[in-house]
Amino acid sequence: MKKILIYAMEGKKMCFLHALMNAKQLQSGGHEVKIVLEGQACTLIGELEKDENKLYLALKEDGTIKGVCLACSKVLGVYEENKEAGIPFLDDMNGHAGTLSFVDAGYEVLVF
Repeated sequence: MKKILIYAMEGKKMCFLHALMNAKQLQSGGHEVKIVLEGQACTLIGELEKDENKLYLALKEDGTIKGVCLACSKVLGVYEENKEAGIPFLDDMNGHAGTLSFVDAGYEVLVF
């Protein structure tokens, strides 16, 4: 079993949906997976909540979606909707969501 961090940066919905599908497939293969939203990807939460996207909601509910960048949420104007979605804000890298704690815990990082 591997530990995988999916570090989502792209603000394109289709790209993020593929990140979610990859997370689910890796989990079904027995791997531990976490997802962090950083950069433009932070803008997708509101849309996925509104769409009631089942895969997104399932991965949010089971804790696979570990968090969203605090700084980018504020700068990109989506802080309130991300807060309302209930996904934890991450700010361990100068206000941004870093990868160090995951790498130190043995995670491999995939960037989408």
